[in-house]
Amino acid sequence: MHRMLEIGRKATVAAVFAAVAGLGGTSGAQALEKVSFGTNWLAQAEHGGFYQAVADGTYAACGLDVSIVPGGPQVNNRALLLAGKLDFHMGGNMLQVFYAKREDIPVVVVSALFQKEPQVILTHPGKYPSWEAMAGKAPLLIGDNGFASYYQWMISEFGFTVEQRRPYTFNPAPFLADPSAGQQGYATAEPYAIQKASGVMPDVFLIADHGFSTYATTIETMASTVENRKDVVQCFVDGSALGWYTYLYGDNSAANKLIQEANPEMAAEQIAFSVERMKEYGIVDSGDSLTLGIGAMTDGRNADFYAKMVRAGVVEEGLDITSTYTLEFVNKGVGLDLKKKLTGK
Repeated sequence: MHRMLEIGRKATVAAVFAAVAGLGGTSGAQALEKVSFGTNWLAQAEHGGFYQAVADGTYAACGLDVSIVPGGPQVNNRALLLAGKLDFHMGGNMLQVFYAKREDIPVVVVSALFQKEPQVILTHPGKYPSWEAMAGKAPLLIGDNGFASYYQWMISEFGFTVEQRRPYTFNPAPFLADPSAGQQGYATAEPYAIQKASGVMPDVFLIADHGFSTYATTIETMASTVENRKDVVQCFVDGSALGWYTYLYGDNSAANKLIQEANPEMAAEQIAFSVERMKEYGIVDSGDSLTLGIGAMTDGRNADFYAKMVRAGVVEEGLDITSTYTLEFVNKGVGLDLKKKLTGK
């Protein structure tokens, strides 16, 4: 697949891409390669970097015509990836590929756009002075998926109990009615909704900051794609990283327009809140990404998370997790120069 240094009116963005990613080749009117990327939910700021790379021509700059296929309550984009109907899929966290490995499904994570899982526990202001203070005490509204995954880790690592868990139906009313309760959520979403409903911002405990060390918002693809379409994978990984730098630190208005076109119910105020929380908590850009670039992964971090999930009984021991991800396309510092240009530091 050819690499373009500039593409029409997107010449500046393409030049930045080429300079940062070290791409070479010739420009011209050659057809772009069509690629489909399925997200795991409706369009939102948490997908912003991908929409940014479409909006400003970053994917096109290296030869890809990317279509973003939104997920949703009635959409299973991961099944479409497995069926060969999508080229890439947005994974939730590393547990998904661990489960796939258990079933010998050859799904591979090629990049991790979130250094931190955005999952949080919310409590009423001042009720619990620390994460540990909730263990064994706070009634916690946790959904079934959360109970089977991160809550089992909370039990094994911190002494939370099965008895304090209450079913969560994605309705904040029980939380708002009980001053002693806690509730699951995403740092970028539920705090905003609760503040809108009650007028009060809840306390937020980010589980990643207490040791839930998975990567999140991963780029998944099939092992055959990794093997046979390396240029496509590299372009999509690099383009996504650059898109996230611009979305977080530059002008993201074009991406937000695409998000709202795809999801008209997404309010501009909610988008702004989500972007600020991603930056405040270092969801996308923290830890290893500060030196290796957005999308960074390491063997040590994945091994640490896997060991915690084994101890918690979430996954079995003995899985060869090294085949569930690859470092071939990340950790190259792509976008660090762009970040410096956008932020001045």
